[in-house]
Amino acid sequence: MPANAPLPAPADTAASLERLYARPGFLLRRAHQISAAVFEDECHALGLTPAQFGVLTVLHQHPGLGQSSLARALGFDKVTVLRVLRGLEARGLVERGPAADSRRNVNVNLTTAGGELLRQARRPAERAYRRLLSPLDRTQQAQLIALLQQLTDGLESDARAAFVPPGR
Repeated sequence: MPANAPLPAPADTAASLERLYARPGFLLRRAHQISAAVFEDECHALGLTPAQFGVLTVLHQHPGLGQSSLARALGFDKVTVLRVLRGLEARGLVERGPAADSRRNVNVNLTTAGGELLRQARRPAERAYRRLLSPLDRTQQAQLIALLQQLTDGLESDARAAFVPPGR
């Protein structure tokens, strides 16, 4: 077959697409897209993304956390946490500064405005969580969370960014 010849059509294109759409990776990516859209819809008035909410929540519980520890606490790579922090800092929601123990480390703290935004975001974030799980009954919701936890725990060593909750 010549190099520029079109590839032959698969014998069963519909079956091929069904296999693609039933793959766990495809479904997890699609579920993540939906999850982010639902969260952003509920938190639209606050201008808050899921990543920003995660950062604010971790910093509320662990003030002065180092930037690298913050990235690990959310399973973010360093570039992602830096991008999120820059946006939050530009809005006056967090402050970054050198750590007391080492000028090379950067600690992050919520500002008063950041704490207030987090307080305002709690209800819409909870609505987003309930809305995301609403197609499932309570038993299915618990099963989904348990299965996702099992999946992430079992494959943690394959992650591109480490997940290490603060204090572990």
